[in-house]
Amino acid sequence: MWLRLRQIAFIVEDADAVAADIADIFGLEVAFIDEGLPPAFGLQNRLLPVGTQFIELCAPIRENTAGGRYLERRGGDGGYMVITQCDEHAPRKAHIKEMGIRIVAERDGEQACLMQLHPQDTGGSFLEIDWHSGPDENPPLWTHAIHGDWWTKVHTDRVRAIVAAELQDPEPAKLAQRWSAIIQEPVTVDAAGNPAIRIDNATLRFVPCTDGRPAGLGGIDLAATDADAVRGAAKRRGLLRHDGVVVAGGMRIRLV
Repeated sequence: MWLRLRQIAFIVEDADAVAADIADIFGLEVAFIDEGLPPAFGLQNRLLPVGTQFIELCAPIRENTAGGRYLERRGGDGGYMVITQCDEHAPRKAHIKEMGIRIVAERDGEQACLMQLHPQDTGGSFLEIDWHSGPDENPPLWTHAIHGDWWTKVHTDRVRAIVAAELQDPEPAKLAQRWSAIIQEPVTVDAAGNPAIRIDNATLRFVPCTDGRPAGLGGIDLAATDADAVRGAAKRRGLLRHDGVVVAGGMRIRLV
């Protein structure tokens, strides 16, 4: 069975403002706004393709929503969900149920399946494992979640893929073992000595909390095609750290 990183969701106060930052810095474009999000979520979103993956910016649109509470707990804008795609959904769902992990949102259909796991049971962040029918190597794909001709708005002049997600926790090794058990992939160690899990197209990296914020999804790595252009745009917007990391939407965004 394979598992791929398909989408990273941020939770932010102002989706349009963060979308403007990300579009300008990384040369991306908003391709879809989901007007059909369940009212119970109390969220609006903006989706920007990175190759055939997506950055999703979610923002609360009313008081007392789960997303709004998560935003408050993490102390402002930041990471929200690691959304993956698998080739066999039923056995993964059975495994999750055997582990006793709560499923907070689910859908089982002939064309697509969705399974969103409770962050208190996964640790680190929401983890979502989805499946869709049809080809996966070329557009149109992921069309069960993102409609319209989004692939016409793919731009890879500056970045071309999301290649890592960085989860922070006071006990990163323990969190890595938890995620390893959930997704059934082994824990390894990256070049910096951090616990890491390799999935089909990306790495999940587990690091200590060093930014004064609690456990959560703290960053992503993007494969750069023009790192100088990215850093120049980030510097102009005041979002480039001294070490070359871009900080946008409360996330550390590294270029590799």
